[in-house]
Amino acid sequence: MPENSTEVTAAGIARLAGVGRAAVSNWRRRHADFPRPVGGTDTSPSFSLPEVESWLRDQGKLAEVPLRERVWQQLSGHPAGTVTALIHAGCALLLVRDRPTAWLEITAVSDPRMAGVLPGALDDVLTAHFGSERVVHTPSEAALLPSVPLLRAAAELAAGVGVRKAFEFLFVRRLDANPRQHTLTPPDLAELMTALAEQGGPAGRRTGKRPARAVLDPAAGTGALLRAVGGSTALYAQEADPDLAALTALRLALDSEEAAGAPAAAGRAGETGHAGPGAGALVVRTGDTLRADAFPQLVVDTVLCHPPFNERNWGHDELAYDPRWEYGFPARTESELAWVQHALAHLREGGTAVLLMPPAAASRRSGRRIRADLLRRGALRAVVALPAGAAPPYGIPLHLWVLRRPGAGHPAAPELLLVDTADSADPGAGSAPSGGRDRIDWTAVRSTALDAWHAFADGGGKDRTDGEGRADRPGVSRTVPVIELLDDDVDLAPARHLPPPAGGGAAELARVRERLDETLKLTARLAPPPAAPAEPARRTLTTVGELARAGALELHTSSGGGTAPVLTEHDVLAGTAPSGTAPSGAPAGAAGREDEPLLLEEGDVIVPVLGGGSVTRVVDEATAGAALGRNLQLLRPDPTALDPWFLAGFLRGTANNRQASSYASTATRLDARRLQLPRLPLAEQRHYGAQFRALAAFEDALRTAGRLGGQLVQGMYDGLTDGSVAPK
Repeated sequence: MPENSTEVTAAGIARLAGVGRAAVSNWRRRHADFPRPVGGTDTSPSFSLPEVESWLRDQGKLAEVPLRERVWQQLSGHPAGTVTALIHAGCALLLVRDRPTAWLEITAVSDPRMAGVLPGALDDVLTAHFGSERVVHTPSEAALLPSVPLLRAAAELAAGVGVRKAFEFLFVRRLDANPRQHTLTPPDLAELMTALAEQGGPAGRRTGKRPARAVLDPAAGTGALLRAVGGSTALYAQEADPDLAALTALRLALDSEEAAGAPAAAGRAGETGHAGPGAGALVVRTGDTLRADAFPQLVVDTVLCHPPFNERNWGHDELAYDPRWEYGFPARTESELAWVQHALAHLREGGTAVLLMPPAAASRRSGRRIRADLLRRGALRAVVALPAGAAPPYGIPLHLWVLRRPGAGHPAAPELLLVDTADSADPGAGSAPSGGRDRIDWTAVRSTALDAWHAFADGGGKDRTDGEGRADRPGVSRTVPVIELLDDDVDLAPARHLPPPAGGGAAELARVRERLDETLKLTARLAPPPAAPAEPARRTLTTVGELARAGALELHTSSGGGTAPVLTEHDVLAGTAPSGTAPSGAPAGAAGREDEPLLLEEGDVIVPVLGGGSVTRVVDEATAGAALGRNLQLLRPDPTALDPWFLAGFLRGTANNRQASSYASTATRLDARRLQLPRLPLAEQRHYGAQFRALAAFEDALRTAGRLGGQLVQGMYDGLTDGSVAPK
């Protein structure tokens, strides 16, 4: 084996060959010439990638491996680690984009010679983009030597999909492989935060948009917020993790489709706060932002920030006399209010900051004095409540705070805008409990938040002719006088100040009752007849796994990308229409997903993976065309061998589910391959299938009746308590 050969795990081999991990285990047992492990552990060995590729090719199993998959395997198995390999790949792709002719000349030589020439060329490109003081350091000849095959392959991938997409695929794949290492900001949320920052203020009211000339993200992470900023803007970022700072700098630099030009000069000028319009600077620094601000003199138009939450060790003891605490010294438990004041300290007069905040920051008593001062001086302009699942931690409905740097030309406003987007986020609201990032309708969330913000900014909160709040929508948004909020708690949570939306009163309740009556009658008609007793049947059983091996059905799990609506686990459990969306920011097949999104076909049977519940769903015409979501298994029966309703019905048996489930300390996982069903002729299957289909229709009617009944009961409670319904 060559020295420093790239290694690959069994999971990587499975992806290369397009098979499951069980197949790789079988190959190791059955083939004496299968490559021997070269590293890893006994339970998770690693193998030489060249040896594995050679073996797979000899066996005829490597014919259609996507180039991007082979590049990823080279990167993930790099002897210096994935992060170092990704930084090397990003530097090389920057050179490929900016100086393609020089790259071709460099790659025309041997690998050792290429490793010797590359540092000089890379140093020139990195200096042009980031200046001499930078977070992306020029790799040495010795460090680059094992990376040369990867760099050649990455350039080949970029030739097909483009430099930016090639790096983005590798970058996002690494994030997917290490989901707990970083707190991510979803692209849809980043776009909303950017829109709130750009579309406010006097210029925004005239033109609909006020592009910022300079934007700072003091907790840059993976660079999602700055990537959402459009136009020729000077970008400034600080990140505590040096490796992540280097990757983010490369990601932002490669996002631009134009070559380098002279960004370094603009960057150096921008550090003093004098970056002009369209300066195009990109300056990324590393370090603890609150303790060691990398841009102490920088003044920008906009600050976007997703700060770390609930930090106790943010510098409370050593920063007591810091001049940034203009609105009060934050308590040890109020790290988020320290980030708020850091953002305000870097804004020019009238500049805008948008921060993602935990909901507790709006109501904790320890922060009430700072919140009160932010209100009195007009620094806090809006609080927007997001639905749960908008960003990690996904179980909490986070808030967006929109702030403005007050000054002589921007007097304190007497009102605060409060917005709650929770009801607009869930297409199934009212039909099933909301929850989960897959259920967020970002178009509705964005529309609700921006419409309220535009109305507030356009009219200063109130209509001068009639005194009504233009931004006011019952239960959704309200312009609240600051004086009403300055009580003992200074609680700014939107839900506490927004009256519930009007329920339509008695007329609407009458319509709900009519629909409930119709549904109950339908339920009575669909109720199954009395069960007929029968002798226990002795049937020959088979399993889903055996049927899959025999070709009677196909078994699939979810894959990502695409633009089709997504059938989520919640949709299957609640019996609702597909409500999820594919992850944005990654094209189909990217971000570590092996194939195009798996689209549902009529007759497919869907089985949830988690929970251990006996639930199945047969895809109908209305659901066909949606993509399969996470934590779902798809069974696609051959209609000449299996009836889908027969299959779905037998899979719901309680005993069947118990024997096919595995139990962990926190969850139950169902293995669809172990589910059993009897071997019956197709005609007899269809007889059972008709019975199961009738039961599914009855179950759906019961679910609808329950939803309407709950809506009627709550509407009566609300009507009686708010006076819109008279007691009888």
